[in-house]
Amino acid sequence: MAYEFIDPPTLPKPRGRYSQVVKAGNLVFIAGQTSVDLDGEMVGVGDPKAQARQVYANVKAAVESVGGSLSDIVKVVVYITDHAYFPAVQEGRWEVWPDGSPPPVSTLLVVKGLARAEYMVEVDAIAVLPD
Repeated sequence: MAYEFIDPPTLPKPRGRYSQVVKAGNLVFIAGQTSVDLDGEMVGVGDPKAQARQVYANVKAAVESVGGSLSDIVKVVVYITDHAYFPAVQEGRWEVWPDGSPPPVSTLLVVKGLARAEYMVEVDAIAVLPD
């Protein structure tokens, strides 16, 4: 099986040596997305809901870059740096997967910190594209 290592033009350039998206057959692995916009600017400093919105916009851009959609995402791992951010991050998530749409399985981790001190939330994802 061939693997495709992709840095979509619809996502900010990685700030390190990694790929944003890896496609292996119909499986899609999306690197942890943060609240950085396409211009490389931080969105929502100090605002977990604004950060969550940008994070999920980046996840959406990542899965769409390989012809998928949010409904193809089967698993997310959500990292937050304070448990108090959970309600705001959850609101951002429900904007992406509203009532009536099946949400992916999910793991939530409260971590000491993320790659930048300003990051309050990060999400990585796995999608399965239709055959």
